[in-house]
Formats: sequence, structure tokens, C-alpha cells
Amino acid sequence: MAAGAPASGGGSDAICNFVICNDSSLRSQPIIFNPDFFVEKLRHEKPEVFTELVVSNITRLIDLPGAELAQLMGEEDPKLPGANSTASGFFRSLMSLKRKEKGVVFGSPLTEEGIAQVSQLIEYLHKNLRAEGLFRVPGNSIRQQILKDALNSGTDIDLDSGEFHSNDVATLLKMFLGELPEPLLTHKHFHAHLKIADLTLFDEKGNKTSTPDKERQIEALQLLFLILPAPNRSLLKLLLDLLYQTAKKQDKNKMSAHNLALMFAPHILWPRNVTANDLQENITKLNNGVTFMIKHSQKLFKAPVYIRECARLHYLGSRAHTSKDDLDLLTSSGSKELQPLKSQKRSRLDSCHQEETQQRTEEALKELFRHVHNMPDSAKKKKLIRQFNKHPTALTPGSDVPTSPAPRRTRSRSFSGLIKRKVLGTPVILERKSRDTTPEPVRVSKENVQLLQKCGSPAHMSQAKLKSLEGQKEESCRRIRTRLLSKDSSSL
Repeated sequence: MAAGAPASGGGSDAICNFVICNDSSLRSQPIIFNPDFFVEKLRHEKPEVFTELVVSNITRLIDLPGAELAQLMGEEDPKLPGANSTASGFFRSLMSLKRKEKGVVFGSPLTEEGIAQVSQLIEYLHKNLRAEGLFRVPGNSIRQQILKDALNSGTDIDLDSGEFHSNDVATLLKMFLGELPEPLLTHKHFHAHLKIADLTLFDEKGNKTSTPDKERQIEALQLLFLILPAPNRSLLKLLLDLLYQTAKKQDKNKMSAHNLALMFAPHILWPRNVTANDLQENITKLNNGVTFMIKHSQKLFKAPVYIRECARLHYLGSRAHTSKDDLDLLTSSGSKELQPLKSQKRSRLDSCHQEETQQRTEEALKELFRHVHNMPDSAKKKKLIRQFNKHPTALTPGSDVPTSPAPRRTRSRSFSGLIKRKVLGTPVILERKSRDTTPEPVRVSKENVQLLQKCGSPAHMSQAKLKSLEGQKEESCRRIRTRLLSKDSSSL
């Protein structure tokens, strides 16, 4: 099942898709992944962050004074040419009255439903691009009205039935765009488009030339299209794809990209209720701007690489690649949140390392004691056994050494005898001096070993003295291991 933004064109990148397929019969099919996935995610989930990111880069490319920047951000109403002019008022009033007759599709604000209806016209025209004078030659007004009413009512239309001509459909598409409450590229973006048209190359001395800087113009349009309303961007993609394919067949239809721009600039870029006289010197810029959009339409709906990277970093938190200029969206909050987790993990690792080291030491000591106990009876063996008796901490808590059973002896009150019997597998019970208390089995546990430092003292030490001996554990263990190992090697 594909999830994402609605399809907005025939190209693969027009489909904003993550495809998650659970059907085994379809797993062999190619999966379409939209490289702008994180860009779209950021746009929908955090529109303010997204807009700030894009606009900051637009202002890096083009110079927008405070008022024009505020208009682009929607903070002020756009100040458009002809708004205060009384000239040509009759024509503006006529066009305004023409747009008052609103239908479900025509004359209404752009919606997904309207795009779905109009996309039928675009799809039909893709199959009929060879008609000479397409978009320039008007169609039949009666057939156009029938088609318009059908689209407004949502009636199914069979454009392939032969009832309508391609010129009827092309004219109706221009009519739909012309009756929108505002141009497809919106009033807010009008001044930005004029500035993009002025982007030119610089010579070796840093002076502006008259040669357009195509790379910067493409980049600026990519950014500007990113902050268009979603329905406007979807329809613009469909429309420019159509015009691009139309221009590719100009040898048949006689409609170049420039000719198509002359037909569509008034509908998609000119402010509403203005005339050619209102725009004056800007008409050439606007027409050339639309011509440029048609020629480079296949590049304009891809987010710049650094925008993709910033959006990806915003969600994944990786700094594997550096972004452009001041485009870092990442805050330090993510790294601050990770610090406690890292400290906890480091503490756990240190604790595990200490336990592992202690365990290996205890295993080595057990093995050493087994070796000494299995030695033939000799003076050396007795001497080593006495060393173990003097330093019971050399034995590990709760260790069970599989050795041959030793003969029973009378109960010993020394800790050395206690440890020896524990290692040899003989249970030992200490009797308390007090007759009122019941005897308890004394096990060589971890706590007991900690208390048995510098052993050889009476079994009933005072608690204070036992505590005072705890701090000497490390040094005592080191001396014991050194002495035992040296004795063992000399006996062998």
C-alpha cells in the first residue's frame, strides 16, 4: 500500500510514495521511494520550521526588501501593480464580474476535487498534442459550455468519444486557470518571480552581465515551488509537464515554449484584475519567466539537495553530511537527551567489566587451590596449605571444588578451618558461645569474604573491627596472589 502525497504527474517522482508491500506476489515489483520523503514530512508536520528553512535560502539567492519578504511570508497583503490605478478600470471590472459566477470547479478556490476534474482535461490533451495551434486556436463555445457544466456537476465525461475537439479542451483548461480567484503561482510570490527573472551571471570583475544565471534561477524556483500551497503545486506540476510535452512536439503543433508562455502567463502568473498596461515593462520578464519554467519543468519539482539533507537530519539526527550555509536545523537538545543514557550505559559497562575481572581472578584462585590440594603429601604442600589457612580470602565465595573428601575433624572455631572445609565440600556449623541462641550454618558468602580480610583472627570479631578491615581488601588480595603463585612455582 502506497502512502504519501497525492499523485501529481506522470513521472515517478510525482508520486510521493513509501511503498510497504505485504503481498508476496508483489514483492518482486520495484519499490518507488520518493527522495523528498523527509522534505514532505517536514512540510506537513512542522510547516513553520519548513517555511523558515526554505525562505532563508530564497533570500540568500534573491534580494527581497522587508515589505516584499513580509508579503512572501504572508505577513502582509501583497502590493500588486494596478491596485491603485484607475486606468483600464472597465476591463478590470469586467473580469471581476466574470469570475463572480462560481461553480463547484470553475471560479472556486483550488481544491483537490477541482484538480481531479481538471486532470481529465490534461490527460486527454497528452494524447492529442499534435493539433496545430493547440492552446492558441479557440474551440467551439457551445461544446465548451457543455463540457464546463459536466465538470462542475461532477458528471463522468468520455473525452475520447469524439464529441469534443482538442481545441475545445485546451481552451477550457485556460478558462479554468483564468477563473481561479488568484493566479496559480499566487499573489504572494509575484515579486519573487520578478526578482528571479533578474538573476544573471557575473563577469570576472564581479559585475552583473545580461546573461541569465540558469542554475540560480532553477534553484530559486525549486525553493519557491516548495512553499506553494499543496493544491497549487500539484496542479502546476501537471500543467508544466503538459506544456513541456507540447513544446517538444512544436514541429507538429507549431507551439514553442515561448508561444505557450504567451498563452499561459496571464493565467498563472499575472495578478488578477490587471491589464497589460498595468504591468508595462514587467510583461517581458513574466513571459520569459514562464518560458523558462516550461523548458526546465523536469527539474523544478525536486527539492535542492541541501534541503533534502536538512530535512533528513532533522528526523534522523545524523551529521554525516554537512548542509549548505546556515541550514542546520538540528538543535543540541537531541544530543543533551542522549548524555544521561550514555552515562548509564558506560556505568553498566564498567560494572560488567569489574565483575568479569573478579570472576576470572576467582576462577584462577580456585584452580590454584585444586592444584595445591592434589599435590603429593610433602612439606611444601603443608606449607602452602598453611598459607591458604592464613589467607582465606584467596578462595571465592560459594565455590565448590570437586576434591576427594577429607577425614572428619573436630569442629574448628578458626576461619581458616571454616574455609578449608567449605572448599573440601564438608559442611561446617559454628556453635555460638551463648546457649540461648540456636546454631546457624555459616556459609562463605560474598559478604563473609569481604569481612575475612587479614584472616586468622577469632571467629567472633567485633563489627567495628570488621568494618575497619574492609578497606584493605585490594592490597591484601594482591599480596596473597603474588605469594601463592611464587610458592606454587617453587614447589613444582
